[in-house]
Amino acid sequence: MHYTGRFAPSPTGPLHFGSLVAAVASWLDARAAGGTWLVRVEDLDQPRVEKGAADAILRQLEAFGMRWDGAVEYQSARLARYRAALERLERGGMTYWCGCSRREMADSALAIDGARVYPGTCRNGLAPGRPPRAVRLRTAAEPVRFTDRVQGEIAQSVAREVGDFVLYRADGLFAYQLAVVVDDAEQGVTDVVRGADLLDSTARQILLQRLLGLPTPRYLHVPVAVDSAGEKLAKQTGARAAGPGDLSRALAFLGQEPADDLRAALARWDPARIPRSRTRPALA
Repeated sequence: MHYTGRFAPSPTGPLHFGSLVAAVASWLDARAAGGTWLVRVEDLDQPRVEKGAADAILRQLEAFGMRWDGAVEYQSARLARYRAALERLERGGMTYWCGCSRREMADSALAIDGARVYPGTCRNGLAPGRPPRAVRLRTAAEPVRFTDRVQGEIAQSVAREVGDFVLYRADGLFAYQLAVVVDDAEQGVTDVVRGADLLDSTARQILLQRLLGLPTPRYLHVPVAVDSAGEKLAKQTGARAAGPGDLSRALAFLGQEPADDLRAALARWDPARIPRSRTRPALA
């Protein structure tokens, strides 16, 4: 099977060290397999999009020598595809409208990703007078199991650890979990290489793939770079834009042998050397 990988940044700011690590791992893994490497801009959450950030990220990738195949895809141009997938799930009786607000779920148990486990308040129908706010997926207790190429065997009961999760948000936006599943399938992605901050989302995505009759790619989750306070590097935590000197740092962070450029790194790429951890301090 021909390898197809992808890098899918959110344009909330320029590429920083943490996102550079994910891009480098994704590019190297695809090219080492003689595969295709795609870039998809995940600009679905328009209120968070920073003007000019998508173009800046693309220029940074080019500056590092990471060329992509084909045209760059933008989620904001793919809304009809997400709507069709949602309607398919609705016709199968796999979704329901929910009228609950976040405030109303504040006392619910914490989910695996730090959100709240949905208690199923609207599962059997909206209460009289309660307006619909979001569309949720009906989940089952049976664990979703998969093998991550770095993190190992993973099992998650979506119903117990997350609850019936949102596919269409109260603000009128399609949820990331639905969009990424539709995108990966339509683009023929066979291998997803990304940060371990998304490891806990994978079971939800596999569940959606199964319900929609879509293929499940292989997954490889690399450690997430965190600052001295243990916070994930992000624009909100003051992460600076990645520069030329960060490539060697990214390779070292991924446990790879030193290399002066991507061509040399490609010849030495070894996923088995990636540390099996969810987070690592960003290297100075």
